[in-house]
Amino acid sequence: MDLRLVRSGAVVAGVLALAGLMLRPLEAPAWRAMRAQQPALKLESIQGALGQGVTVGLLGGFRAIVADLFWISANAAWDQEDLPATQTLIKLVTAIDPRPLFFWINGANMIAYDMPHWRIRAAGGYDAVSAAEQNRFDREQAEVALKLLQEALAQHPEEASLYICKANIQLNRLKDTAAGAESYRMAAAQPNAPYFAGRIYGELLKRMGRKQEAYVWLKQFYLTLPKPGSAQATPWQIETAMADVVLERIHELERELKVPKEQAFKG
Repeated sequence: MDLRLVRSGAVVAGVLALAGLMLRPLEAPAWRAMRAQQPALKLESIQGALGQGVTVGLLGGFRAIVADLFWISANAAWDQEDLPATQTLIKLVTAIDPRPLFFWINGANMIAYDMPHWRIRAAGGYDAVSAAEQNRFDREQAEVALKLLQEALAQHPEEASLYICKANIQLNRLKDTAAGAESYRMAAAQPNAPYFAGRIYGELLKRMGRKQEAYVWLKQFYLTLPKPGSAQATPWQIETAMADVVLERIHELERELKVPKEQAFKG
């Protein structure tokens, strides 16, 4: 038998056993906090149940492993449409290891998009629940998700994907175009922003009737985009920037705003 394989197996087993031991002092207070949750919206930080700094202090370098284990539990609760357990486990995972964006974004999407449907089904289904009540479920769960994303942004203030997730919830769940536009503006301002964030912000300004603002924004935005023939940009960057589409939208706005030809944007 290969002794290296035996040693590797022993190390893995030891790590898992240690992680299990380290989870034990966390499980009882965490699950007590979960059982104390009201079914809908009491999302107190699990850090309070565990004690300030206790989570990271106890887990040390194993917090990524422990967070992954709790994420598996969160997905099991999600599969069973167990709303309070899923919400609390999402909070627990992000408290244990706030570094992965995956936990924050997927957790927020579960809360904002899946949980309103669970609440409607639990209340008797779409035929039994009034439109006003359905809207209330949407709004309440969206607000919980947005609060989670604000906590995420405190950890990752320059992460465009968090602003985009926030914007989509504001647009799709709250139907708040102004808030969604502002979140897309913030996304576009981040150093790792995808090019579509700037295009969508301009489109949302136009949708709200703020055409002059959209015109000014898109002209400024166009000047920052890589274009065909740019030596500093990759083909992928040029393709996703879609500078030609942005220029077309600028010219459309010029026609709508009746901008004189001599003042038309040349790029």
